[in-house]
Order: sequence, then C-alpha cells, then structure tokens
Amino acid sequence: MSGIAEIVALADLISSTVKDVVAEYGAAGVNLPSLSSTTPGPFETPESTPPKLTKAIKTLDAACSQLMYTVGSPGHVIANKCYAIQEPACMLVAVDSKIADHLLNKPEGLHVDELSKLTGVDSGKLARVLRLLCTKHCFAEIKPNVFVNNRLSMKLVSSDPLSALVGHITDEAGVAALALNDTLQDPEMTHSQTPDASPFKRRMHPKNATRFNQCMAGWGSVTGNGMLPKVYPWATLPKDTVICDVGGGYGHHTIDLVKEFPHLKVVVQDLPSVVEEGRQSLADNKDLSVSLKQRVEHIPFDFFKDSPVKDCDIYYLAHIVHDWPLAECKKILDNIRKVAKPSSRLFIHEFVLQYAAAEAGTNVEKAPAPLLPNWGVGRVRQYNQDINMMICLNSQERTLAEFTEMGAASGFEFVKLWDLGEAGVVEFKPKA
Repeated sequence: MSGIAEIVALADLISSTVKDVVAEYGAAGVNLPSLSSTTPGPFETPESTPPKLTKAIKTLDAACSQLMYTVGSPGHVIANKCYAIQEPACMLVAVDSKIADHLLNKPEGLHVDELSKLTGVDSGKLARVLRLLCTKHCFAEIKPNVFVNNRLSMKLVSSDPLSALVGHITDEAGVAALALNDTLQDPEMTHSQTPDASPFKRRMHPKNATRFNQCMAGWGSVTGNGMLPKVYPWATLPKDTVICDVGGGYGHHTIDLVKEFPHLKVVVQDLPSVVEEGRQSLADNKDLSVSLKQRVEHIPFDFFKDSPVKDCDIYYLAHIVHDWPLAECKKILDNIRKVAKPSSRLFIHEFVLQYAAAEAGTNVEKAPAPLLPNWGVGRVRQYNQDINMMICLNSQERTLAEFTEMGAASGFEFVKLWDLGEAGVVEFKPKA
C-alpha cells in the first residue's frame, strides 16, 4: 500500500469509527463529556463501557497515532518519542504535590503563585511543569498561570487509586527503567532470569511498599478486572462449583464472582500472613451477606512449595504468572496439575500479547487494515507493562503461544481464550 493510500485509509477508518462512537453514546442516551468536564462520564471503567465503544477507542488510539507517525518526518517523530520521558516526570510532580486535590471544586482555578504556597514548589518551575501537562490535555490553563482540573487530571486526585499507580510507575518503576540499559549490557545480568537481577532491585525503595499495594487497585480499575463476571458463562456451572483462587491475595476477583453468582464456592489461597488479612477483610465486608461469606474460605499455602486444595473445579490465577520467569511458573502449574481432577479447568488471567506482525492460527482479534495487527498504540499499555515487568521483576507478559507452551510443559492442554477487552483469560484442561 502506498503512503497516500495508507493515510486515506486511516482517515476513512478514523471517520467511520468516530461515527461508531457517536452511535454508542446516542444509543445510551448520554453525551460524551468534554475534556473540560470534571464530572464522571457514563463510561469511566472497562466494565461500564459497551464492547463496541471499547473497540472504537482502541481503533482511534491506533489509527490517529499511525496517521501522525506516517505523515510526520522520522526526525520529528523520534525526537518527540525520546522527549516523552518528561511527561511522566511532570505527572509525578503533580501527584506528589497533590495539585489535582488543591484544584478540587475550584472551577475558577488557582494561580500558580497560590499553588506554590500550598505545595512549597517554586512557582515558576511549577508553572512550567503544569504547562507541559496542559499541552498534553491533563489539567487546563484558563488564563496565563491560572490552572484548573479537567477530565484527565481528576484521575490524579489522591483518593483515586489510579494516582497511586501513577506514583509507582513514574517514581520507583520509572527510576528503575533508567537502569534497564545498564542491566542488559551487563555480561552477567543480561542472561539472568531471576527477579533479583532486575533493574528494579538495583533501585528499589522499600518505603513505597504501601503505595504499591494501593496502586494495584488503580491497575485493576483500568485493566478491567471487573470484566471477569461478564464474559465467562458462570451461571451455567453446577451448584457448589469450587473455584480455587491461587495466590489470590484477599480474593477480590473471585469474591466479586460469588456476589453475582451465589451458587459458586471460592477457596482463596495465599501465604499465611495474607490469608489472615484476607479473613479479616472478608469479615469486615459489609457488601456480603453472612450466607455469601460462608461460601468463601481462606486457606494458607505457598504456591512454590505446596499444591492447592485437591479436586477443585477451577484453578484461577490472576496476574500471577507475569510476576515470574518460566521456571518458577512451571513450579506453580506443576503443583496445580498434581491435584487437578480430569474435569478441572485452569484459568490464567493476564495480558495476552500479540506480535506486531500478522499471526496465523490464533483466535486473538486482529486490528483492521491498515493498522498494525496488534492494534499498535491502541494496545500499547500491554507492551509498556511487559517492559515494566522486565524492569521490576525480570519477568514478562506473554503471547498466547507462550501461555500454551507453558501449560503444556505442566500437563495442561489449551482450550480457549476468553477476551476481557484489555486482558484475557486463557483456559486449560488437564491432558488426558
């Protein structure tokens, strides 16, 4: 395809996809919030967003970026890419200084001099930081040096878990990212597959552990953890089907399933200290009736040393295997295979990466031409997270083929990929 033909095709795709967005909002009888709005819109989470709108957003992300990268000169594009490091640095200033908090309920905005008094940050430097963010549509400058919140900056308010995610990624993970090249060029560390040989370990800050725990809630809010009850046919499972949430922490994912499908039973397994906290969290949960709480059990174990509860119907691992290199993943899956019955199923809930090249023999949805088959910028968060896992834990996100090979090495056969929009659930059964 020639360059002119490609940009015309991209423009047509953008135009038709915008019409799809208009149609989805029209069908819901609501309006699309403007960037200047600080009121939550109707489709703020993956769970509340119609599937057609989710696909349209992904398509527009990819098509608009690909159009600009095609039209712009290579020097222009590459210079902008290398300068992209400045934006997360400025976001961290905004989060740590609680700029969005200070601007709450102030539609008239605050002058940067006032923000300087509230934060202790030099006014001239703070204005420059905020102006870069405004230029990328996070916050708005309504008069010279007068700033207000907008739709994007509201996600930086400290009460929103996403602000903790921003803090983690732009602070300790961001600092560790700068050690990636040193680590990969180190003759010993470059070939290591252990978490202790990661850039993050070189730059780790234990004081940020609390923020990390908070940021996981923020991560779930943008990756669609709540899509799990909506995609798989849980209602068709027999009464008292037992789901083992392996390494499940407090069990938030599977407890949400019990809320919606009370005929299920859940066993949450994790390290003893986590299990104790999970039991207390369950006891304190006012959203669950006593009868539903009785359908959830917390049992301690170590997934590297122990097998989970025997003969469960579903063994569910949510964002577990991306933390570990392949050898450690095999230990976890081997321990599950030892106790799985022939009818058991293994669910691995993770990002499922696609190659940027066309890929045959997979049921992963491909982007429409002339977009990259993996949706390009429309799915870039998965690839950013893959590099983040390399930096933080010397681990990785994986393709469907890599998941299939991982399962086969422990005696599991691939059944189906369940698409949750942002992430996916890879279903396996024990090999006969």
